[in-house]
Amino acid sequence: MAKPNKLASEEKTSVAAARVAAPSSTASTPPIVALGASAGGLEALEQFLKNVPHGSGLAFVVIQHLDPGHKGMLPELLQRITRMAVVQAGNRMKVKPNSVYVIPPNKDLSILHGVLHLLDPVAPRGLRLPIDFFLRALAQDQRELAIGPHAG
Repeated sequence: MAKPNKLASEEKTSVAAARVAAPSSTASTPPIVALGASAGGLEALEQFLKNVPHGSGLAFVVIQHLDPGHKGMLPELLQRITRMAVVQAGNRMKVKPNSVYVIPPNKDLSILHGVLHLLDPVAPRGLRLPIDFFLRALAQDQRELAIGPHAG
């Protein structure tokens, strides 16, 4: 009986890690980092984005739990602390590296083939889970390139 090749297993692991850590310049969609936050998560988001190295090649999508009537100022607040472009996510917006996309108020956000899609929330009132909704869509779309910490 042959023993498993430990070196081959380690090489596969390091190749997978390198693929996430160092995106290929030929990839059509950069690795996307989803950041979920509650309404009180601004400080955590600022601390995180302030420490992202310039030119990382990553794209960031920020999904925040907010009151549906709340006017979103998050793109302006985050732009103060990062050199990356920070924009409110738009419908059919292609995700680009070194950019931050913020979900607009009173919307759900999905992604397909690296393109963001804005949707009206299914539930008009009550329990809404925009972070969960986007993380599921991202996992289905990006598979092994999906990265998703939860802040706040």
